[in-house]
Amino acid sequence: MEQRTKRSGLLNGKFIFKKLPDGSLDKKTVICNYCKAEFQYHRSTSSLQYHLRAKHAFASSSCATDNPPRANESNQPQQSRPTEFWNHCKPMDLTKYNSLTNAIVKWIAMDCRPLNIVNDRGLRDIIQIVSSNQSYSLPSEGTIASQMHDQYNDEKTSKLELLKSAPAVALTADHWTSLSNQSYLEVTAHLIDAAWKLQSFVLTAMDIEERHYAESCAECFLDVVKEWNIKEKVSTISTDSAHNMFTDTCMPFEHMTCIAHSLQRSITVALSDSGFENILEKCRKIVGHFKHSPTNSAELGVQQAANGQTQEPLVQDISTRWNSTLSMVQHLICNKAAITATLALQKHKLSLPTGKDFEKLQKLETLLKPCRFVTEILGGELYVSCSVVLPVFCHIFSVMEVSDDDPAYVVQFKNTFIADLMKHKEGTNMRFLKIATALDPRFKHLKCLPKSERDEVWDMLSEILKEQHSNAEITETEPPKKKINLSFIASVSDDENKHVSVCTALDRYRAESIISMEACPLQWWLKREGTYECLAYVARKYLATPATVVPCEHLFSLSGDIVHKKRAALSPVNVNKLICLSNWLNKK
Repeated sequence: MEQRTKRSGLLNGKFIFKKLPDGSLDKKTVICNYCKAEFQYHRSTSSLQYHLRAKHAFASSSCATDNPPRANESNQPQQSRPTEFWNHCKPMDLTKYNSLTNAIVKWIAMDCRPLNIVNDRGLRDIIQIVSSNQSYSLPSEGTIASQMHDQYNDEKTSKLELLKSAPAVALTADHWTSLSNQSYLEVTAHLIDAAWKLQSFVLTAMDIEERHYAESCAECFLDVVKEWNIKEKVSTISTDSAHNMFTDTCMPFEHMTCIAHSLQRSITVALSDSGFENILEKCRKIVGHFKHSPTNSAELGVQQAANGQTQEPLVQDISTRWNSTLSMVQHLICNKAAITATLALQKHKLSLPTGKDFEKLQKLETLLKPCRFVTEILGGELYVSCSVVLPVFCHIFSVMEVSDDDPAYVVQFKNTFIADLMKHKEGTNMRFLKIATALDPRFKHLKCLPKSERDEVWDMLSEILKEQHSNAEITETEPPKKKINLSFIASVSDDENKHVSVCTALDRYRAESIISMEACPLQWWLKREGTYECLAYVARKYLATPATVVPCEHLFSLSGDIVHKKRAALSPVNVNKLICLSNWLNKK
């Protein structure tokens, strides 16, 4: 009976003839084995194949079509086929097909691949080999786009829930221009979740009007916080420069400047003012001599090997990235002998650095190394950085103190650097930074501040806790009318008790011993959240703010992978969804 059913089916059993009540088969009506839909059959399978492609893509490809036997073959027995052949040719299971499709959608979204990659025959062949199924066909571009849209909505819903449960959210923002000259404002959110882990993810990549840049940025910020329902939770907004991102019309949020950009500007000013630019210009020409000629680069590699060094290319610096200048200097110092030997064998018009020039470069390396250390500390997304800003300032100022052994150009560099960085420090949100430092158990002794300012910080923190108690009282339901008088009588003593409890909590926190620099402050708060409930709530707000806008700048590379020359016509709506979805999936 089973063999008869298979023989009476069409397209390898994907359709079967309809069975009549008397047990016979209706040769003019067929039924889909997947959705049980009925179709009229007139000796042609075209409409049936169209149904498979439209409704059952996982089974649309087949190794062999079920054509009616020829007249001279009707009485000949069919040759049995190996089981392995059928395993390779039978339609793929729906669950496995959906799993493969979801994996392809995730891959395209995470790695910023174009949708038309599903048309590549090579990709299809690879998946057919891996799945051991030659009938597999890749989903269409429309299917991928539809599922990516659904995945974006699902991920956005989960991010909304995360933001809803957070007591405070810090935002960072930066500006980016695409190849099609479209201006975008990219905004990222930073928060500490219930498990005391830092969460950082993009909220939007919104197109803005370049003609009224500052006004557009302000409007975009307000639109973003309204869309994500976080207007009452935003603690700070961090940007690379206050005058560029904000207008005189005050934003209803506290502003934080990017410490990395402040450091960049101070180093740039100090380099140009202390006479290092001449020697750096010589270095750039030498690096260019080897970078732009494969022959020169190969000869340098031979000399590096002869000196027992690793064969590596020199580094060309970028004027807007001081750390690339440090890398260039370090590579030149390390390869001094190989460079000198190579240039001695070549004809060139380069002005070679003298012994005093190399001495200057070594001094410059010593000056810039602490700055790189600071940048690495402040630029991370996975650990607390806001509370480290003031200790870092203290460290830099101590390192940059002028000593009697410093030559004149080093003295000039240090004085210019300290004076410029001090201006940027005064323009930062010092109140927020002080409170964040006090809430970090690594720095709560506030040794980075003068003694005269330390008590003021604890007074500010005490006021914040009292205000938090007052806001909590307002949100509580009012007592019954009969008990209003009694509540009023007891209110004074209740307030005093609450203020006493606030001071007691602060005193106990201050009495706690500090933790090592390698320890995680968030883990410390996780273990003591129940002991310092009010303080822990405030700590989640102040420790979530990043010290730099580096998280936003990381999105520039991602944006460039999405909006390249072949995809420059993407609409701003699709650009936003692709950037967000890629960031969210990679964060997982």
